[in-house]
Amino acid sequence: VQLQASGGGLVQYGDSLRLSCVASGRTFNSYAVGWYRQAPGKERELVAIMSSGGRIKYADIVKGRFTISRDNTKNTLALQMNSLIPEDTARYYCAAATSAYSGPDSTSYRYWGQGTLVTVSS
Repeated sequence: VQLQASGGGLVQYGDSLRLSCVASGRTFNSYAVGWYRQAPGKERELVAIMSSGGRIKYADIVKGRFTISRDNTKNTLALQMNSLIPEDTARYYCAAATSAYSGPDSTSYRYWGQGTLVTVSS
C-alpha cells in the first residue's frame, strides 16, 4: 500500500484545514488507519486512528476539534482540523495497519505516507 498525504499549509490561529490521504496498491478497507504527527524536536504522536469497523480514538489535545474519516469506496482517509492552535504545528502522516484494529502505538502501522506540513501561526 502506498499512501500519499496532502492538504497541509500555513494557517492562522483558529483556522481550519482538511488533510487528505490517498491509498494505492491495494484497498485498505479491511485495515485500521490513522493520522500521526511529529513536531520539530519531538516524538511522533497519535492524532487519531480508526478501525476498519469505524471505531475511533483521538488524542486528548485534538478531541472536539479534529475529525477523522475514511471513504473506502475511494480508498481515502481524511482529517478535518478546526480551531487550529500553534501547538498543532507538525508534519502530519497518514498510516495504515495490516489488521482491522490497531492500538495507538505507531509501530502497529506498517504503511506510512510521506507527511504533509501544517504550520499554525499565532
